[in-house]
Amino acid sequence: MKKIMNPILRGFNPDPSIVRVGSDYYLAVSTFEWFPGVFIYHSKDLVNWEFVSAPLDSLEKVDLRGLDSSCGIWAPNLTYSNGNFYLLYTIVHTATGRYKDTHNFMISSDKIDRNWTNPIFLNCSGFDPSLFHDDDRKWVVNMTIDHRITKTRFSGIVIQEFDEKNGKLIGSIYNIFKGTELGVTEGPNIMKRNGYYYLTVAEGGTSYGHCVTCARSKSIIGKYEVAPNNPIIKSNPDTDYPIKRAGHGQLVDTPNGDWYMSHLCARSVKHYSILGRETAIQNIIWDDDGWYRLEKGGNLALDYYEVSENIKYNYVKKSIKEDFNDAKLPWYFMTLRESFEDCQISLTKRKGWLSIKGGNSLSSKYKQALLAKRQEALEYQCSVKMEFKPLSHHHMAGITCYYNNNNYHYLRISRDEKLDICINVTTSENMELEESNYISIGNTELVYLRAIVNVEKLDFYYSLDNNEYIKIGKTLDMKIISDEHVNGNGFTGAMIGMTCQDLRGDGVYASFDWFEYKEL
Repeated sequence: MKKIMNPILRGFNPDPSIVRVGSDYYLAVSTFEWFPGVFIYHSKDLVNWEFVSAPLDSLEKVDLRGLDSSCGIWAPNLTYSNGNFYLLYTIVHTATGRYKDTHNFMISSDKIDRNWTNPIFLNCSGFDPSLFHDDDRKWVVNMTIDHRITKTRFSGIVIQEFDEKNGKLIGSIYNIFKGTELGVTEGPNIMKRNGYYYLTVAEGGTSYGHCVTCARSKSIIGKYEVAPNNPIIKSNPDTDYPIKRAGHGQLVDTPNGDWYMSHLCARSVKHYSILGRETAIQNIIWDDDGWYRLEKGGNLALDYYEVSENIKYNYVKKSIKEDFNDAKLPWYFMTLRESFEDCQISLTKRKGWLSIKGGNSLSSKYKQALLAKRQEALEYQCSVKMEFKPLSHHHMAGITCYYNNNNYHYLRISRDEKLDICINVTTSENMELEESNYISIGNTELVYLRAIVNVEKLDFYYSLDNNEYIKIGKTLDMKIISDEHVNGNGFTGAMIGMTCQDLRGDGVYASFDWFEYKEL
């Protein structure tokens, strides 16, 4: 067998939902406030994955404007039945406090990469909805929230029949599983095997106690017995253990009868998940008593899984350079809460350049003019060539290492009354701003910017000729670009991108000739 290193989808790729259709595997991940919504990847061998679709790609499909960071699109569930793909997901409006406003929807298509229907509203009793196809009936399963302060907030897993013909839930709602003593029971998925319904859930919270547990029943509405070997998968929180925060698992079989589980995980740096939550895969076997477990024994998530020796795979450090000459943006670029057209980001305003019209500040949750990609490695270099003519200190543009509207590092070009066009670094840490000294570059409109990340350290540079790069500001802390830094209310990951602000409404643009990202 050949060892494949985890995680298999690196960077911000959490809450994986996996399904096999014939000899093809598809895997969907959460995108939260980032647009387009829900990334779907395809593989023929569970090893080599390529992007295939982001179905929530317009305001008709999903409206995320104004939503808090780490709200938005949670935990997609991807299934297939009778020639159709079904995608369920939650739009979260409120994530903090006792209440959670969670609206669950379904879309479907006969093609994984197009023709997705407009959303059907399901319910708003909780989050993490999934769809189970049981013979001639379909069931929607989700966790449920009890907002009453005297009750357990994560109050169990509920199930209700779905009437596909009329596009709505029908019949009684059954609370089928209250969870184990680990608590925070969420992420339910049901499968059927040898007369048993197997309910796989995530428990323990999404931090370092996260895990996968299982229960089963002869009836879909219970009573469910808890697996004797729970948790099926967990992590070792020690700082030197490579795979942490393992949970939110889902089973998939291969055509030859092997079993695997996809799950989320994190590679932490000094207990900070800078890359966010990623996707890993584990080998699974079934015991004679009808329970499943990790093939290698125990319950610790491994930093590898095994596949056939015949599968070709060679991990190469990622290196991309986008020159913006095509009519369409590459799939890996994302915007915040709206499409890049709605953010007035253009490939046609200036041929061969990306033009970004100035939007709100990076601290806003509306009209952010930011185009970014996931950070996928702990060490990388990102460079851009840009032209920008700010007329005021209200005009800014540059590159940012971004987590959310409260936490980011920003290398920016602006204008000062005495310095003319100038450059500096601004850091927002939980909305507290810190700035480096401003350095004048005269009336130069063409400038090259660079970010170099070395695990938890970030250095910014600029150049006027793309040969000599000058460091600006102090070495910065990338740990503020992490879930843990936002006190457990962050679920995304570090991004690197290009941005422009116009805080006076003058209609200014920043232009980018190329964007280069390479792992070191």
